[in-house]
Amino acid sequence: MDLGGRTVVVTGGTRGVGAGIARAFARAGAEVLVCARRPPEVPLEGTEFTAVDLRDPAAVRDFFAALPRLDVLVNNVGGAPYRPLAEADAERHARVIELNLTVPLTVSLAAYRHLQRARGSVVMIGSVSGARPSPGTAAYGAAKAGLESLARSMAVEWAPDVRVNTLVVGMVRTERAHLHYGDEDAVAAVARTVPLGRLAEPYDIGQAAVFLASDSAAYISGASLLVHGGGERPAFLDAATANKES
Repeated sequence: MDLGGRTVVVTGGTRGVGAGIARAFARAGAEVLVCARRPPEVPLEGTEFTAVDLRDPAAVRDFFAALPRLDVLVNNVGGAPYRPLAEADAERHARVIELNLTVPLTVSLAAYRHLQRARGSVVMIGSVSGARPSPGTAAYGAAKAGLESLARSMAVEWAPDVRVNTLVVGMVRTERAHLHYGDEDAVAAVARTVPLGRLAEPYDIGQAAVFLASDSAAYISGASLLVHGGGERPAFLDAATANKES
């Protein structure tokens, strides 16, 4: 897919999934702008970095106001540490919801006029955590559920000028995978639970984002595209003793 001549902003695109998304758009020929609080530790070829505190609405508005044009916005910034609900106060959980839900709303509103003029698109980076229980990351899961709902409403309100879709991302092998899954043996064991037999690579997510932003997806809006390798095998199948080969 050729996105030459288009300008793309990827929030939080300095590492992991975000870096994979930024690289995919750069390979597709787009001008890619990455914004986050800190620059990438490893330079991302074909991209331009701007330091922006995405939790500061005024800074976000200033960043977008300075852009000459914008065709695609990828709301990638987000994440959360492992934190059981009762082990932190409500204010700490609220900050997770702010980063994963309020910030994408703030960014989208700041980008809207650019996107409207370009008849562009928004790609939200959601998570399977928004559709299933997420023990240890409950606030994150709640925020991602809200993000999908926000995207669907946004797709209706902003049509026909701006398309809005969500990538519902499963488990991804990034440089920080060990923080979620453990050592290499644990990562391999987790990968075996995925029907396709592996964790996603950031490149997989990037390619899906490029598709949703491209003309090939011109009639897709308000959709949630599952990028999770087939999902999760139901736990009861392994616990049951019926219908198993001897």
